[in-house]
Amino acid sequence: MLSKANKLLLASLAAVLLTAAISACSAQSESTDLHMMPLEQMPAEVQSAPVTVQGAYQFNAANPDIMKDIPCYCGCGSIGHTSNYDCYVSSVDANGVITFDNHALGCSICVDITQDVMRMMQEGKSPQDARAYIDATYSKYGPSNIP
Repeated sequence: MLSKANKLLLASLAAVLLTAAISACSAQSESTDLHMMPLEQMPAEVQSAPVTVQGAYQFNAANPDIMKDIPCYCGCGSIGHTSNYDCYVSSVDANGVITFDNHALGCSICVDITQDVMRMMQEGKSPQDARAYIDATYSKYGPSNIP
């Protein structure tokens, strides 16, 4: 049998552990939600792509202000892309209608770059921090496509 002192000690320990667990859960839920374009607004090719590719398209389409300043290092500068955003979006007309580029459907470097930016945004990092990380991490693959 446990003594009254040991029961009190165990109850106190359980309370501390429960408080720590609740704090950890609430800290995780404080991460920044990402602005994403609904999947239903994506082309059929994107809707049938792997989930990571879908998410990359959804994030890029909804965040041109961030992604136009993020370079790509897959070599797509040779086809006229001037940012990671261009790997996903070919154009946006005057009415806001997006024409999607299919390049990122088959390019893991484009998707990896976007996934890294998404992760950093969720962690509360700035777009400038994300850009510095992308440059440092992906420059080994080739030149930046941002002129």
